Amino acid sequence: MNCIFLLILTKQTMMNTTANSNSKTKILVVEDDPNLSLVLKDYLDILMYETVFADNGEDALDLFNTQAFDLIILDIMLPKKDGFTVAKEIRKTNKEIPFIFLTAKNLKEDRIKGFQIGCDDYITKPFSTEELSLRIEAILRRSMKKSLFPIIDNVEVYTMSTFSFDYSNMILKSPAGEQYLTRKEADLLKLLCVNKNRLVHREIALKSIWGDSDYFTGRSMDVFITRLRKYLKDDEKICIANVHGTGFKLEVDEDVPEESKE
Repeated sequence: MNCIFLLILTKQTMMNTTANSNSKTKILVVEDDPNLSLVLKDYLDILMYETVFADNGEDALDLFNTQAFDLIILDIMLPKKDGFTVAKEIRKTNKEIPFIFLTAKNLKEDRIKGFQIGCDDYITKPFSTEELSLRIEAILRRSMKKSLFPIIDNVEVYTMSTFSFDYSNMILKSPAGEQYLTRKEADLLKLLCVNKNRLVHREIALKSIWGDSDYFTGRSMDVFITRLRKYLKDDEKICIANVHGTGFKLEVDEDVPEESKE
């Protein structure tokens, strides 16, 4: 094992590492050394993280593409696909994912390559677990602050396939007619429109619109999501998808002009 990448999915909520946390940060550990995997699992369990393991690069990408993770620990020297390749492929689908480069070698070339891929920090082994924990939390705090900015914009009318959403007047228009929305319906739909085809974490939506993220407000938001789905159901190109219990995504199948496909 020469080096490890620690990739952190854009965390749009602050994690709570105490035993009474409402939800655990989910970590994908990609490591072919079973001894190191066990050490990492024990440490991450103590910090109240949920962990999923893979021992090669291909399985890591499959898991990343089918599940929602908050953090990935990625060894570089892996079977099938090395860690650099895995990191680059992840970057193709999400350019905003912050991550830490963790390595046993203090080579300038490795540091440069890590930062070229887009790492946010770099730690050389051996290191203290406390240092690792503090660096993770610092990056998560920065990521949370960055993630709040896309929620707010100055657009008042959004287009989604055959639908037009007038946020100021809280009207959703389609060829079938008009649907007048409540304030919270409009706020929630705007949040989804601003982040169209991107994940919106539940806690961000709850705290942005309801001001709280407890169980009861969560159930209330689920009701509003159901209403919005009903309003949009006549257009097959629009879907509000659940993302593995992590949040929601307004998926809009936008037609691509033929000339842009060439």
